[in-house]
Amino acid sequence: MKAEVRERFDSYPRQIKPLILELRELVFSVVEDLNLGEIDESLKWGEPSYQVKGGSPVRMDWKSKSPNQYCLFFHCQTKLVDTFRELYSDVLEFEGNRAIVLHTNKNLPKTVIRHCIEMAMRYKKIKHLPLLGA
Repeated sequence: MKAEVRERFDSYPRQIKPLILELRELVFSVVEDLNLGEIDESLKWGEPSYQVKGGSPVRMDWKSKSPNQYCLFFHCQTKLVDTFRELYSDVLEFEGNRAIVLHTNKNLPKTVIRHCIEMAMRYKKIKHLPLLGA
């Protein structure tokens, strides 16, 4: 992990850091399981960001103004969040066309989040498919 990314993770409150690290672990697991190659891990707008060749970047963060939420962000000019909303509106909460909102007091729906990350990491290959091939 790059020093600036580690510093960002270390800056999260004690109860938030494991939640954000769990999202990071899911990203790395998806990329490894799908054999998508090298992950570019960096900070974008001060938030941990992950991208692979052929994919759309995924960012994650927690903000003190919404202390009981943390988010997984996607490029707003893709069909990703609209597709997630169509597939998973019964399970997930969204912020516009850019984020999945997760709650600190609820279990992470890992299978659903994993599928969303998979679609983002494969986006350029699936963007022409109905519901992104879901």
